Amino acid sequence: MSDARRTDSVLLLVAIVWGSSYLSAQTATSALPVLLVLFARYALSAVACLGVVASRGRSPRRWTRAEVRAGIPLGLTQAAVLLVETYGVAHTSAANAGLIISLTIVLTPLLDRTGHAGGLPAVFYAAAGLCVLAVGVLMAGSGFHAPRLGDLLMLGAAVVRAGHVALVGRLTSGRAVRPLHLTTLQTLVGTALFLVPAGRDLPTLARADAATWTQLLYLALFCSVFAFLAQTWAVQRTSASRASLLLGTEPIWAAAVGVVLGGEHFTALTGLGAVMMVTGTYWGQSVERAHRTTTLRRHEVHSTEEDPRSPATTPTAV
Repeated sequence: MSDARRTDSVLLLVAIVWGSSYLSAQTATSALPVLLVLFARYALSAVACLGVVASRGRSPRRWTRAEVRAGIPLGLTQAAVLLVETYGVAHTSAANAGLIISLTIVLTPLLDRTGHAGGLPAVFYAAAGLCVLAVGVLMAGSGFHAPRLGDLLMLGAAVVRAGHVALVGRLTSGRAVRPLHLTTLQTLVGTALFLVPAGRDLPTLARADAATWTQLLYLALFCSVFAFLAQTWAVQRTSASRASLLLGTEPIWAAAVGVVLGGEHFTALTGLGAVMMVTGTYWGQSVERAHRTTTLRRHEVHSTEEDPRSPATTPTAV
């Protein structure tokens, strides 16, 4: 297998794992309280991350000041995302959860204006509007009725996740932050946050059956630790556009896993909403990426015109 295909396979596997996480979270929360599931997921992830950090003998194990300054607030926002998301999954279908949360793709550029000088093009808002309409259709399910609590929570989770993603860029851009150390700190923050609320239910965790522990371990080790490390490894070996394209298949896998493994059923309205959401997110993603690239090129040209001694105009040694 070529390096390119291997990288694509890893990114696709990450998307599949993330897509399957909604059904795993739904299964786990049907057996245990939501806060206990979150504590177990964070604690298991923290232990695994600390193990990886400790095993890297040549790499400094201490956290830098920049990593702490970024890791603590990002740990708080990440915990907020998982809190709303997990409560949402517990009250809706895994397919709907995965599809609605993908709204993050078009919400993030609205909150993160980096590289969007002059604002986003009008066509982007058309794509975002299609996604919002898709959410309405998905909430309708088998017919238009009052929105389900889980769908509304997933909509809120998409907004919070978009804010988290924008904050990641703001706090880590231009700073020497090691992804593994940042992730480890976030898992430690989440573990501390959910320890007290879940404390009274800890005996329940000890009595959980093997199936429930399997879901918890899958969420922690595969959907959190493996997915992050694999994503970081793969993104360094391919283009951002190709990576986002493959990772953007997550909602498709969420729907597929929900139907095939979760026994969920797609009505005509749900199927229409799924198609609209996938179309809207891919459309919006491509528009935003093209706009960002164009803006960057214009900035480089403008900088070159202002400074004729810019490296862009000087000969390069061969």
